[in-house]
Amino acid sequence: MKKFNIIVKVINLNLREIVVNILLVYPETPSTFWSFKDALKFVSKKAAEPPLGLITVASMLPGNWKKKLIDLNVSRLEDNHILWADYVFLSGMSIQINSFKDVIRRCNTLGVKVVAGGPLATTQYNDFLGVDHFILNEAEITLPEFLKDLKNGNPKQIYKSNEFPDITSSPVPMWELLDMKKYASMSLQYSRGCPYDCEFCSITMLNGRRPRTKTTEQLLNELETLYKLGYRKAVSIVDDNFIGNKRKLKTEVLPALIEWSKQKKYPFNFITEVSINLADDEALMNMMVEAGFNSIFVGIETPNDESLAECGKTQNQRRNLVTSVKKMQKKGFIVSGGFIVGFDNDSPEVFEEQINFIQKSGIVTAMVGLLNAPLGTKLFKRMKKENRLLSNFTGNNMDGSINFIPKMKYADLMAGYNNIIRTIYSQKDYYYRIKNFLHNYELPAWNSNKLSLREIKAFLKSLWLLGIFEKGRRYYWKIFVYSLIKYPHKFPLAITMAVYGYHFRRVVATI
Repeated sequence: MKKFNIIVKVINLNLREIVVNILLVYPETPSTFWSFKDALKFVSKKAAEPPLGLITVASMLPGNWKKKLIDLNVSRLEDNHILWADYVFLSGMSIQINSFKDVIRRCNTLGVKVVAGGPLATTQYNDFLGVDHFILNEAEITLPEFLKDLKNGNPKQIYKSNEFPDITSSPVPMWELLDMKKYASMSLQYSRGCPYDCEFCSITMLNGRRPRTKTTEQLLNELETLYKLGYRKAVSIVDDNFIGNKRKLKTEVLPALIEWSKQKKYPFNFITEVSINLADDEALMNMMVEAGFNSIFVGIETPNDESLAECGKTQNQRRNLVTSVKKMQKKGFIVSGGFIVGFDNDSPEVFEEQINFIQKSGIVTAMVGLLNAPLGTKLFKRMKKENRLLSNFTGNNMDGSINFIPKMKYADLMAGYNNIIRTIYSQKDYYYRIKNFLHNYELPAWNSNKLSLREIKAFLKSLWLLGIFEKGRRYYWKIFVYSLIKYPHKFPLAITMAVYGYHFRRVVATI
């Protein structure tokens, strides 16, 4: 019976059947620093963000095709889901490689064809067996070529391109495929590409150095769609560097977004990634906050200037990084930071320097990882040339793995790294950073601090788990009393950060 169904599907495709069943599958992400899995339990959510790439691809497929989405981070993938499909569309990142391979294996076993794309497939497609068609690079170019060949009955195995498309042609994502209640935030994209070219980063390899942006109308249309679907709260703008084109932001996008947010009474608060030089542009900071931005991620990497020069992080050099961070906090940004150890120019003192910097900066969410060389990056090529390359990047630079031979003695690097993460995420140091942050941070004027029922439930869970059950609970009660008395308007934020700390301690305990 199974063979007969497969034959029928092939005949239907050969006859250019109008309706094709497409199952879009997003692999499971293991528990990592950015997964926030332990923190999400407090707010009864399954995942931090939805699979934006897949729901955007869904909008690029013919409108009369039937589409279903299974995100393995929020639901199970059953055999009957796979058997329903004519094709399974699969996308993912390096961190998801094990789940990615498992999905391919299951589809192969059930005789359903696999179409794979996204960052993982683009950089490592030679590592995967069992994929019928690879749609690599950016789908705006390669997906239409596949669909045309599929219609004509002669699809190729690999579709790739060296071009960077104009993303003004990119459609509104199909958020209606999601069960929005299972996610802590929604996400959209305004631009691709970054003007900087850090040695260890794969962004310019995948998306180029010239920031390509959507139109202001596109951005507002996507926000309007989310608004009409009834969504409120956090929206993550998942750009490589949101401020890559400052002029357009200041003259076109942000003025329109400010007006839209005010008219709608700020239904969304925005999260995005920026470079440290945002701190140099007071007007841009003011406009972003007024538009509804309140949380940003910044790649700090290291306070060691020689290591910054080594990796090409020129935008971080010749400045007081702590001062830059505090300027952004004072404007109304919750600053998260990425930090790295393992550069060739790192000395034994770098570990204590990282700890001191993180504590002084008040960056509560500080992700410290070991330097790795993702496939295809400038660092990967250099390590290969120097015969120092060991293996492929796992995608998790907090799991203690490193895929090249470091200049520093490996045992010393690991000992120093473990000292950093166990120090900054000890309850004593972590709660100190919350106090430091609260002292410097200014709440945006639009932040009403109204608590939803979900947030009240999360607060009650924190009382039980962090205030009664967890060892070292005195630190929780200290920040509880301190923030409630001294910064009552920031009290909900203090408790949220306490919950994040619980997740980070759980992650660190596994390393």
